[in-house]
Amino acid sequence: MKTFKSLTGWAASIVFCISMFHLPAFAQEKPTLSDAEVASVAVVANQIDINYAKLAKEKSKNADVLKFAETMASDHKAVIDQAVALVTKLGVTPKDNAVSKQLLSDADKTMKTLRTKSGRAFDKAYIDNEVAYHKAVISAVEGLLIPESENAELKALLQSIVPALNAHLEHAQMVQKQFSGK
Repeated sequence: MKTFKSLTGWAASIVFCISMFHLPAFAQEKPTLSDAEVASVAVVANQIDINYAKLAKEKSKNADVLKFAETMASDHKAVIDQAVALVTKLGVTPKDNAVSKQLLSDADKTMKTLRTKSGRAFDKAYIDNEVAYHKAVISAVEGLLIPESENAELKALLQSIVPALNAHLEHAQMVQKQFSGK
């Protein structure tokens, strides 16, 4: 499905934007995104986290990590479903862009690294990545995607997911505590 593929690109872009917000030079070079590009970044970012969760469910034996991964897969799939329904309603075709492409590229590198780990090392790397990823996504949604959205419904959808992203971050940080200092 072309729309879903484009939405997947959106999710990756969120991650890139998030990581870029931590670089001082980026603030001066903030990308300008159309609603179609914002939609793409949102879908890509969500799909990336679903992919991370899928890998965690394959590799982890830790009950807390598995529960977290299941929550990520379920919640981020629901966001993608909402985004697909909205872009379909609006007649918008998500459009790949530099942000979504960078997100996908970075996610590919992260997946390769995660695949090389096992046991406790995998669990720690996965949950550490989830903490960083959610911080980046929250930053990108609040600092780039919401401000760049022109359509009120798209903007409202993005605003509505911020509390869930914050809850995901808190959950990841809680799980992360069991891996610190050991």
